[in-house]
Amino acid sequence: MNRFSYSLLRVVCALVIGLVLVLFPHQAAEYLVITVGGVFLVPALASIVGYFAWRGERPLRFPLLGVGSLLFGLWLIIMPEFFADLLTYVLGFILVMGGVQQLVSLASARQWMRVPVGFYVVPMLILLAGLFALFNPTGARSTAFIIIGASSLVYALFELVDWFGFSRRRPKTPQPRHGEVEDAEVVD
Repeated sequence: MNRFSYSLLRVVCALVIGLVLVLFPHQAAEYLVITVGGVFLVPALASIVGYFAWRGERPLRFPLLGVGSLLFGLWLIIMPEFFADLLTYVLGFILVMGGVQQLVSLASARQWMRVPVGFYVVPMLILLAGLFALFNPTGARSTAFIIIGASSLVYALFELVDWFGFSRRRPKTPQPRHGEVEDAEVVD
């Protein structure tokens, strides 16, 4: 595939993902958990089937990890709502810790330099988003997926602008990069 095809593929994927996340944020969370469950199932099934299909001279050990992955994958697929809420709690806790860490870093930076008040806005927003996720996981999950989806749509837009705006101006023949020397023809 050439650059044209990869750019177009990235635009289409980002648009589809962005639209799904923006239009259906609650369902997207459940389908994401189901997809992760499927990712656990495939290698688990492969290891279990491989164990029973093995006809070698020495016996293999029973694939205990494969059985555990199979059960966990099935649990994710059967109860996606539970894990979507659990994931939101974990992400909320990470946001709270990140916001607190940034605020502490800014406070310690005040010892050797002046820190404008505006620098505290983003860490406070991160902290508040984490607290919102911890105390309202269902609402926070939908909001987070909408933000991720909107970001994906913006990425698709900029990739499309890049594709239309810059790819037409690209030279047709490869040019040597800065600092490279073209191979000279040797004439005998």
